[in-house]
Amino acid sequence: MSSLGEKTVLAVDPGSSKCGMAVVFRSNAGRIDLVWRGVVPTEQLQTKIEQIAQEHPFSMVIVGSGTRSTETVGRIRETLPSVGILVVDERDTTMKARERYWEHNPRRGWRRLIPATLQTPKDPVDDFVALILAERVLSD
Repeated sequence: MSSLGEKTVLAVDPGSSKCGMAVVFRSNAGRIDLVWRGVVPTEQLQTKIEQIAQEHPFSMVIVGSGTRSTETVGRIRETLPSVGILVVDERDTTMKARERYWEHNPRRGWRRLIPATLQTPKDPVDDFVALILAERVLSD
């Protein structure tokens, strides 16, 4: 197997009121690391992308194919006209994001007794959806 090469991407899970975002790095050895993640109001998306581009330069943007994806791609193109954008299928990402949320935020007390699949995280999981979208692309 040949070396995959280093790459840093920005993944965006678009939504009508908020967007999940994640900056993800793939090393030459193929290891995938989360650099940054967050959830921002949709109206602040372009400002946040400009800020992230300064703090964590990335080579491409991955956008989930769900709600508001076409509008989001347009806003990204306005902000960063020369960056490559890849739209990726979002199928099953919400359930996987909930699982990932519980990995990052271990359940405590009585919550440990109830299966994680039956619990709703108290925080939005859009940033974990973005992380999963990036992992899908960088793992291939």
